[in-house]
Amino acid sequence: MSLKLGPAGVPLSCKGRTIVEGMDDITALGLEAMEIQTVRPVQPKHFDQYWQAGILSWDSGIEMNLHGPYYAELLGNRRERNRSLAKMEASMQAGKIINARHLVYHVGPYGEYDPGTEANEQVANIFSGIVDRVRSIWGEQDEDAYTAFPWISEQEPSLVGIETSGRQELWGTVEEVLEVCNHVEGTVPVLNLGHIHARGHGSMRTSEDYAELFDMVRETYGGSKFYCHFAGIEHRMGNALHYTQIKKSDLKFEPFAEFLAEEGDWMDITIISDSPLLEHDAMYMMQHYDKARQRLMEIRARDERRIKLAKESGLTPEELELLEQEVAEAKTREEKEDSKSPAVTAKAPSKMMSFDSPEDDDDLF
Repeated sequence: MSLKLGPAGVPLSCKGRTIVEGMDDITALGLEAMEIQTVRPVQPKHFDQYWQAGILSWDSGIEMNLHGPYYAELLGNRRERNRSLAKMEASMQAGKIINARHLVYHVGPYGEYDPGTEANEQVANIFSGIVDRVRSIWGEQDEDAYTAFPWISEQEPSLVGIETSGRQELWGTVEEVLEVCNHVEGTVPVLNLGHIHARGHGSMRTSEDYAELFDMVRETYGGSKFYCHFAGIEHRMGNALHYTQIKKSDLKFEPFAEFLAEEGDWMDITIISDSPLLEHDAMYMMQHYDKARQRLMEIRARDERRIKLAKESGLTPEELELLEQEVAEAKTREEKEDSKSPAVTAKAPSKMMSFDSPEDDDDLF
């Protein structure tokens, strides 16, 4: 299994606050991915910094990704849609410069559409055009471009990610995203697990919930590569309110880590921390994944040892396990009996000499 973790933006601990210095901090922390946040329109003055980050990414192997403008109205009227696409254009240009593996976009409100086939078809048509534009940007280069951007000839163009939304009035359920990605080559689903949890009224609680989600994605969309966002989330009535640190949310990472350790061998997954704690929660996720793997290894080692002992004893593994349970229960009973304090017998009242006798009443002096 390949797992890459990283923050959504420059790490909080980075003193310089530039992308390149942030990448140095990420490497020092043992993280392997980063998502640049361009939630506002990209300014041309940032392109030199993006190019430096692209060169460092190419040399170091850090996976770079880029999040487009957060607010979009792709299902709005023509004016609203064109305004959103114009904002996205600069992020597509920046994606080439920074060697982004994923360009992440939101669709926005349903607008005049009702949830269903018609809205999905409109979204698919729009993203088909976005994919074509990204490929044309990567194809626009001369001989000097290969020197400045060596990844152009070695890498495929950025994949266009369509992110799940966290509010009922926004297009972007898991089913909607998967349907569009199935119909538009060059797009990938971006599974924002906080949004999925909120929109599902707190649906992601056990490792089985994660297994069900990723099985559905694999059966519907196919492939083994996944791009996810994870953070704690405050939510109410099926709507996300705001991100929070993982420890303070009812969306826990431990069940996800358990699923990845036990059933994620087939997956190539990148998880971006959207938490306000950024790299700190990315490290928190990495530690819990390592713990889950360690527990799994201990369980497997114990099972292998049981099978070996069973063969040596002439028993089946099930019979040996039953015998071990009986021994453990007997030991527990003995410990309980030993811990009981001995009963204290009540002392009989002592017989003391009495100077009162019935005869005394008859004594006359």
